[in-house]
Amino acid sequence: MLLKDAEILTAIVTPFNEGGTINYSGLEELINHLLAHGSQGFVVGGTTGEVATLTANEKLALYRKFVAIVAGRVPIIVGTGSNNTQATINFSQKVGQIKGITAQLVVVPYYNKPNQRGMLAHFTAIAQQTNLPIIIYNIPGRTGVTMSNATILELAKNPQIIGVKQCTTVSDLEYLVEHAPQDFLVFSGEDAQSLAAKTVGAQGIISVASHIYGDQMQQMYAALDAGQVTTAGAWQRKLTPKMAALFMFPSPSGVKALLNAQGFHTGNCRLPIVNLNDDEKRQLAHQLALPNDDLSQPISLQLGENHV
Repeated sequence: MLLKDAEILTAIVTPFNEGGTINYSGLEELINHLLAHGSQGFVVGGTTGEVATLTANEKLALYRKFVAIVAGRVPIIVGTGSNNTQATINFSQKVGQIKGITAQLVVVPYYNKPNQRGMLAHFTAIAQQTNLPIIIYNIPGRTGVTMSNATILELAKNPQIIGVKQCTTVSDLEYLVEHAPQDFLVFSGEDAQSLAAKTVGAQGIISVASHIYGDQMQQMYAALDAGQVTTAGAWQRKLTPKMAALFMFPSPSGVKALLNAQGFHTGNCRLPIVNLNDDEKRQLAHQLALPNDDLSQPISLQLGENHV
């Protein structure tokens, strides 16, 4: 499958062993499960993958192994960005030597708080000195700055910059879809916008909820494609509170707790993110057990295990 044909990309967690190393057997199990349940591609080494706690060598090893496991079945986008332009270039050049990666996800620089000219210069320099196509990651809630629509559209003129993961508003998605080059990929990074994004013409969603609700999200998009707007809307209304529940606590602690409860070996979160304690697990289970709910979802989380 080509990236331009993928609508649901899972921003996948990074499974860890008890000793804190990456659990590659658990990763392979999870990848194959997700591919059978709605995922049409992956973002690896993103926020949900706890990229901020991975060393450069861990990321390179993870990306190589990920490519080998996926074996060309779906697109793979890997996180390469940082708040240091030259460090991002250096790392991206190493990642670009790994065959089988579709694109690199490059976050708007965090902490430094560059202005729009600084953002333009940052992404232009990376595009000039790396070989992997770039998807901009515009997530102001984590970076402290917002890349404007005008800046995104200016960068979209660069053939090396092929898309954006946009974590802002639906109106921003509308504007970008309307004004960007036709082949520029606009993804929402907000699960609650999954249906709205497709409705206004965006490519689709880069999702956390698809770890748990990939089948239902796929059915929602299928209903929309079939012109069954009322059915698609009903799916989104049922999914939205569940999507919100996954972010009740710092991500990815909620989705990892659920995956572990389902028998997947995703392990603990790395500090400074802590695992859910028993009270938090009960709160999450309660939020996922909504009245008149017909979505299949285990709501019994294992208590007293692997929490800090």
